[in-house]
Amino acid sequence: MKVLKRQLGKGGPEVTAVGLGCMGMSGAYGQADEKESVTTIERALELGANFLDTADFYRAGHNEELIAKAIKGKRERAFLSVKSGMMLAPAKGGMPGYSRVNASPEYLKNAIVYSLQRLKTDYIDLYTPARVDPAIPIEETIGALAEFVQAGVIRYIGLSEASAATIRRAAKVHPITALQIEYSLWSRDIEREVLPALRAEGIGLVAYSPLSRGLLSGEIQKPEDIKDNRIHMPRFQGDNFIKNLELVEKVKELAAQKNCTPSQLAIAWVLAQGDDIIAIPGTKRVKYLEENLGAAEVKLTEDELNTIDGILPAGSVAGDRYPEMFMKHLNG
Repeated sequence: MKVLKRQLGKGGPEVTAVGLGCMGMSGAYGQADEKESVTTIERALELGANFLDTADFYRAGHNEELIAKAIKGKRERAFLSVKSGMMLAPAKGGMPGYSRVNASPEYLKNAIVYSLQRLKTDYIDLYTPARVDPAIPIEETIGALAEFVQAGVIRYIGLSEASAATIRRAAKVHPITALQIEYSLWSRDIEREVLPALRAEGIGLVAYSPLSRGLLSGEIQKPEDIKDNRIHMPRFQGDNFIKNLELVEKVKELAAQKNCTPSQLAIAWVLAQGDDIIAIPGTKRVKYLEENLGAAEVKLTEDELNTIDGILPAGSVAGDRYPEMFMKHLNG
């Protein structure tokens, strides 16, 4: 399999167009097998897929420790993307929550040290505050991270779920390499203001949840198929779920016409929105890793993109992408 590579941001690093989101390997969506997860990461590196995305709050550092096992002896083949700053709160009604966002210089400086220890490395390729802290000016957050760049501890600075205004302010302090934000056939809000701001600043886009948490894969058929935290997501609930399954059938039809899987079509659509975009679908299994990487070989013509846009226009999905308790942490 030949992997497609792209430059992440103006003057940024070259990474694979399809990376690997590792969150699910730490139990976010059902049980995960640690041995299989390590094998999946090793297979990604073997195939040349270098972008590994994690966060220090994925099961309290477990995800970083797992990645450390998988990249042992081959650190140079991995591009480590680490997020931080979400403060965990006790679960309510079965749904884990976050009490607040913390992107203060003091917190991040401490968090970086612990991430380095768990990952068993002396540098992090891309370091990203997971959300914008409403209590801390973005200039202070980026200024603190810039010191770590100068020290060689982190190589590039990222943002996540930031507004166009915040992006512009941050870029004045230090070059921002990438914005990580949800982007898919069903999450296209960024096209109005955020994406133009990124392109004006020469910042790359790391699209997470390009499969809308698995819904666009076509494998979820009924409510009983969901046995994890997704039952709390509005798009997986009640009438929203029924309507969205109808849209998934349209994705399946389009994929069949293109002779690819629904997942590959959805990822290929994201990649077709610009060479400055990479996608990081999450998986904990080799089978789906290889399927997702194969999406880079699916080339959509302009006519096909127009057809998809006509069948699945922006705003067609039913329901918010997060429960209300999570939506409040987004930097709108």
